[in-house]
Amino acid sequence: MNRRPNAAIWFCLAAGLLGYLVLPWYAIQDTSWYEALPRVFASGEAANGVLQAAMQGRDWLFLGVAGLALCAIGAALPAGRAQGRWLLAGGLVGAAGLAVSGFLIGARGWSSAFFNTTFGELAINQFGIGAGGFVVLVALILLAAFGLARLGFFKGDLFVSGAVIGCGVLMALFIAYPVSKALAGAFLTEEGQWSLSAFVTRVFTERIWGLSCVVGGVRCGVAWNTLALALIVAAGTTFLGTLMALMAERGHKRWQGPLRVLALLPIITPPFVVGLGLILLFGRAGVVNQVLESLFGVEPSRWFYGLKGLVIAQLFAFTPIAFMIMRGVVQGIAPSLEEAALMLRADRRRTFFTVTLPLLKPGLANAFLVGFIESIADFGNPIVVGGDYSVLSTDIFFAIVGAQNDPGRAASLAWILTFFALGVFALQRGVLGKKNYTTVSGKGDAGIPMPLPDGVRRTIYSIAFPWIVFTLVVYLFAFAGGFVQTWGRDYTLTLNHFKTAFSLEWGQFGLVWAGTAWNSLITTVKLAAISAPITATLGLLIAWLLARNEFKGQGAFEFAALLAFAIPGTVLGVSYILAFNVPPLELTGTGLIIVLCFMFRNLPVGVRAGTAAFKQLDRSLDEASLMLRASTSQTLFKVVLPLLKPALVAALVYSFVRSMTTVSAVIFLVTAENELATTYIIGRVGNGDYGVALAYCTVLIVLMSAAIALIQFVVGERKLGRRKAGPPTTERLA
Repeated sequence: MNRRPNAAIWFCLAAGLLGYLVLPWYAIQDTSWYEALPRVFASGEAANGVLQAAMQGRDWLFLGVAGLALCAIGAALPAGRAQGRWLLAGGLVGAAGLAVSGFLIGARGWSSAFFNTTFGELAINQFGIGAGGFVVLVALILLAAFGLARLGFFKGDLFVSGAVIGCGVLMALFIAYPVSKALAGAFLTEEGQWSLSAFVTRVFTERIWGLSCVVGGVRCGVAWNTLALALIVAAGTTFLGTLMALMAERGHKRWQGPLRVLALLPIITPPFVVGLGLILLFGRAGVVNQVLESLFGVEPSRWFYGLKGLVIAQLFAFTPIAFMIMRGVVQGIAPSLEEAALMLRADRRRTFFTVTLPLLKPGLANAFLVGFIESIADFGNPIVVGGDYSVLSTDIFFAIVGAQNDPGRAASLAWILTFFALGVFALQRGVLGKKNYTTVSGKGDAGIPMPLPDGVRRTIYSIAFPWIVFTLVVYLFAFAGGFVQTWGRDYTLTLNHFKTAFSLEWGQFGLVWAGTAWNSLITTVKLAAISAPITATLGLLIAWLLARNEFKGQGAFEFAALLAFAIPGTVLGVSYILAFNVPPLELTGTGLIIVLCFMFRNLPVGVRAGTAAFKQLDRSLDEASLMLRASTSQTLFKVVLPLLKPALVAALVYSFVRSMTTVSAVIFLVTAENELATTYIIGRVGNGDYGVALAYCTVLIVLMSAAIALIQFVVGERKLGRRKAGPPTTERLA
């Protein structure tokens, strides 16, 4: 039994007190919190919370002091329900009071015209929350969570209660709040008034829903363009990914190595590299057009730009993702089920179509969902090869940063994009229903996977093999483009593009990072390295809460944790711009907002990796630790976490790699001070400087390959303990 049951409570109280006394309450522009420390006891913007409340007229900050005082009364009581009521009351009074006042009072006084009209203009304002306010709010939220535990919730476990409430607040603040705020912008007029007609006017327009292309017009609405493209790409990637997965797992072993490399390509490359490679191949100055012109006199054209080019580019970019999903599903099919069908006199063809394919249904649904969401959220390929074929992601971008500067229109387009994503997500859940597709259990399964039927194998090879060769050619062109002077005109080998981006020179004061790309690369690596461990830790903590604990609202908690997966990156980026450019969280233009976007965009990766790992760990390990009087936190960090090392490493590296190569979610968040690698490359592509862009992509590919090699070395391959197939014989199954 814990000898100090109130130690965590007193620690939070001490942290709250320090937050009020020794840290600057508000964030100061262009000044970090530690630079402002010498001024916390003086009047001015850097003053601590107590001085802000007592000397500068911000009386609402005393709400936090009152909350801490109530919690201190509870801390002095013995552990029990009475203590829980004091802690819950104090935490709610303090945290809710500070949060409400933070949203109601901004840099210009009241943040809403309604309060100006009702109560008159407020003479006192406040800025974005700083280090002191952050520490106090965290302490009050945890104290409220401890109060719930003392009242009997979460089985009385302080750690579980604090983890659930803390993670819930984070997801509400950085996923639900910004997305809802962004979507709410579609209902606001230009004067800031709520209006349903404004939403209807923005959404139901010819530009979005027009069908003129069906009746002989030039083009259809941008919503239909996006939906048609996503459905084609989702179906195509699922089909091709399934063929390659069957080829890798049920075909000849010589294809497994090349297909593993192919599966890693979309992860280690920026999302528009494929588009650039295809431009070098099929563009106006591409190899194909040059060959046709020289041999047959066909004049080069821009046929590739538009729907055709987008479909090809996205199929190349996202098929390997579908392959990774389907490969795991094919691996998981228990050979004993196929052997049972063969023992009942079914031939291999019938077994394949009646046993094997139906067991792939969950994987097919997941691959389709991922392909659909990746397609509608893709920004890089449409901006590179889209031509005059407009899609929602690019229209949202130009509505924000273009000459229009129309956040309301961007919000209305975000509504449509989110509706499409959640609609397919719900359709997927409906198709799978509550059917059971479990094929891997705790029982041993040493069966040999059934070879593919001859006809199926020939069909798969005739489609998948040419596609694989074509994919490698496209990536080869994308790689080679950075090593020639000017593609299409001068194929002289050169390293000038690398020198432009990454040159190093010796100056008067030592080494000079003279290349134009160094700043963006260093910034990207730094921000990705900060976000990756936090993302992995938070994701695994949420996975542990879902896998090893039971509490009220667990279903909603799980949905919120995976919501970022269903929200397209473009929508998340827009929502962060709209939500965090005013108090209480003024983050726009800082590196922190990019780190947060990385974190919550990639959060489902850690959750899914952790959930899969926990399913392999017997609960008896946790129970044995608890029976030996270890606390929940000790069990988690000393027993469970060491056993989750593969999942932790996977979440770390994947989060880092995705942060390095993402573009759709952060295209709105970058500034001159915080330029990222992908936005630098897009800028070069926009200027027609493909050589430097492709040279940069090559450097990123090498960097990401090193990260992937590390995870493969540390984690290794999954071993299911099945027998190896013997040497081929002349006998054939019936």
